[in-house]
Amino acid sequence: MAVYRTHMKIIGEILETTQADLQDGNGASVTYLIRKANISHSRISGILSTLVSQGLLEQTATSGTNKYKISQSGREFLHAYYAFTKFADSFGLSI
Repeated sequence: MAVYRTHMKIIGEILETTQADLQDGNGASVTYLIRKANISHSRISGILSTLVSQGLLEQTATSGTNKYKISQSGREFLHAYYAFTKFADSFGLSI
């Protein structure tokens, strides 16, 4: 049986990717996030808009394309996500 990623795992991967040091420093493009998170464009669009509206990502328009960077709130969320994942793993649970 195939093991699928949860919605929270995908969000964690997106936040982790936008936290990584990117070449141009302006943020991650949607195409880059699609490749790194291995998710369809239609699905990532909804997730990105939610993360921006919740203040976990910052969206900037650069050269006609949207770029995404993790916000301070996103960093705090990611830190808490890592801590909770480690806690759940210690009990044999997967998130």
